Amino acid sequence: MDQSSITPNTSNQQLVINGDNDSATALLHEKQARRRDNLSDVSFIEYMTVGVLCFVNLINYMDRFTLAGVLGDVKKEFAIRDDEAGFLQTVFVIAYMVFAPIFGYMGDRFSRRTIMAFGVALWCITTFIGSFITNFYLFAFFRGLVGIGEASYSTIAPTIISDLFVGNVRSKMLAFFYFAIPVGSGFGYIVGSVAGAAAGNWRWGLRVTPFLGVVAVGLIVWVMQNPERGQAEESRMKPTSYVDDLKALMRNPSFMLSTLAFTCVAFVTGALAWWGPQFIFLGLSMQPNVDITIESVSYKFGLVGMAAGALGVPLGSALAQRMRTRVADADPLICGFALLVSAPLVYSALVAVSHVAALSYLLVFLGMLTLNLTWSIVADVVLYVVIPPRRSTAEAFQILISHMFGDAGSPYLVGVISESLKKSLSPLPFEAPSQIVQFKALQYALFVTCFVEVIGGIFFLITAIYIVRDKQKVDRAIAEAEAQSAEPSHSNAQEDIIEGE
Repeated sequence: MDQSSITPNTSNQQLVINGDNDSATALLHEKQARRRDNLSDVSFIEYMTVGVLCFVNLINYMDRFTLAGVLGDVKKEFAIRDDEAGFLQTVFVIAYMVFAPIFGYMGDRFSRRTIMAFGVALWCITTFIGSFITNFYLFAFFRGLVGIGEASYSTIAPTIISDLFVGNVRSKMLAFFYFAIPVGSGFGYIVGSVAGAAAGNWRWGLRVTPFLGVVAVGLIVWVMQNPERGQAEESRMKPTSYVDDLKALMRNPSFMLSTLAFTCVAFVTGALAWWGPQFIFLGLSMQPNVDITIESVSYKFGLVGMAAGALGVPLGSALAQRMRTRVADADPLICGFALLVSAPLVYSALVAVSHVAALSYLLVFLGMLTLNLTWSIVADVVLYVVIPPRRSTAEAFQILISHMFGDAGSPYLVGVISESLKKSLSPLPFEAPSQIVQFKALQYALFVTCFVEVIGGIFFLITAIYIVRDKQKVDRAIAEAEAQSAEPSHSNAQEDIIEGE
């Protein structure tokens, strides 16, 4: 078969490498020839499954950022400082990342439908109960419980898409799935600010998503398809031990480097999403003859975030699909250059806030647009450089690392730096900091995100060195497993390739 006739795509491009196993090579060619590369080949129930996953992802991120939309009101009611306000998000993310490996292990071995239904139900219940709590530390504890529930869903949902589709169809479905993240985040700001303002109490903003979550549980149980692991790739590979899974992942350079790069993305996203509305509000408040509220700023910030995500996520996926036909390592290159472009845009947005409102929103949009180019591409990378029975564990491991060193600490770190700078910038140390001091302190603290973006871009560019080789290994291992099932004489081939992943 002519190699040029194989459509380059996410998980199966340039995959046939020289080897002794002719049966595996023949099977790999056959798989490439019959895979589905058009959305017209997707069944109705598969579309419904992706729709359910996207809906749950949407309300998941709505819930996560509803609190950020009313952060000013939360600080007033609980009488907390910037570092304590950032701690609320940190508690959530710590619980989220700690429990992600547990659900990842379970997702590779037990019913994914049951795990997801349990997790969504848990975060709905804890979010609703938490909205009535008046003690700050108990409220923070319930935010942690919400993180546990969300961890169960986030580690498993991408693997279901992976087991339903391959190639460019998988890329398109992942783009649709991750499209819900920035859109849901934007809705979170809007729902939090609008519902809180309408009810005269910010707590009502937290009571919207639990009711939508009840619908989501029903859709997961009765509508969502639960495919066999590796179904789309016709994989016959069996799960290995958890220790072997972790060893293989740590020896996988494409996975580890892309995880470190995505950790930088998570750091920047977490800091800007949490502090963005508050920072813009402080900056615009210093302009003469301006009458604004934190609710109006959160509403506009949410719209900007939704627009940037709605355009950025599918644009990144489309760009990657188009570039792969010419450049085999296009995925990490696109992500790397996207972060390097985003860094100066974010810096300019932070500087422009106190001068020109329209320019600052435009720069925020462009900075978030380039940042969002990476989301679906990174998810695709994880799925095609890791074998099917190891993907939930890989998703969980990436969640653990990216949140532990990313958005688990970035809101709190920015808050701590801001509080420290307030003391050094205030002319009188024992007086409450003025508005300009509060603004400058938070601005300098947020400059950290620009440096982190540059580091993330470098990690992505290094990933490009290994990406093609690691893609080849995975598809080779899948083909070897199928050949082994047909020809018992190949009993050791799969183990050799898996251990070398």
